[in-house]
Amino acid sequence: MKKKLLTKDEQELFNSWKNSGCYSVKMSQYFSVYSELLKKFRNKKCKLVEIGVLDGGSLYAWRDYLGEKAEIIGIDLNPNAKKFEKDGFKIFIGDQSDADFWRYFYSEVNNIDILIDDGGHSSHQQVATLICALVQIKTKAIVIIEDTHSNFFTYLAR
Repeated sequence: MKKKLLTKDEQELFNSWKNSGCYSVKMSQYFSVYSELLKKFRNKKCKLVEIGVLDGGSLYAWRDYLGEKAEIIGIDLNPNAKKFEKDGFKIFIGDQSDADFWRYFYSEVNNIDILIDDGGHSSHQQVATLICALVQIKTKAIVIIEDTHSNFFTYLAR
């Protein structure tokens, strides 16, 4: 079986991740999908929101990949994520399963282009995020929900 070579765009996205300088976990299969979905936003004014900041690696990777015109916004439960604001990111602290949080968030942040849910990985969080987003975001916005398979892990069941 031949190994699939990455396209130039996929390789650039992978390099952005690898060189971000911070910890971030993405399944290798995601790079081709992300590249295909997001390449049209590169070097254009756009607003990307990612739920699940962790150690910030994805924030830096998205900025590198999309370019300086992109506004990168992070959402996390951990107040320590605010430290990334010093590098020009907007960070919101809140629970993605809380509709009140989303009302506040969307009152502060208008018209996003890309929403990536890499947050809590449980179905109630992913569903709440999607429902709140559908009534707020641009008609042509892209919503990506990562790791939906984790809904089937018994140790995450509540």
